[in-house]
Amino acid sequence: MNLEFLKDYIVLLVVGICLCVGYILKNVVPTDKVNRYIPLIMGVLGVILNVWICGFLFTPQILLGGLFSGLASTGLYELFRNLIDKGGNDNA
Repeated sequence: MNLEFLKDYIVLLVVGICLCVGYILKNVVPTDKVNRYIPLIMGVLGVILNVWICGFLFTPQILLGGLFSGLASTGLYELFRNLIDKGGNDNA
């Protein structure tokens, strides 16, 4: 299944904001009760931010762009965390 069309729906501003908010949530509230809902929170935040950026319009494209960007930020966080962990282990 080719998912390359999704790259057209990524909004870098939304990804960046969601990445920062998710990082703060993950490090300020370290309990699993909140951590397990971070993808849901980022998806909802991504939609809200994308609606705001697009002038308070709500279309399926804006919904997909917000959801995809918010959820992409959680994957990006995991990528950064793995890179940082590998970099820290090499120096030890």
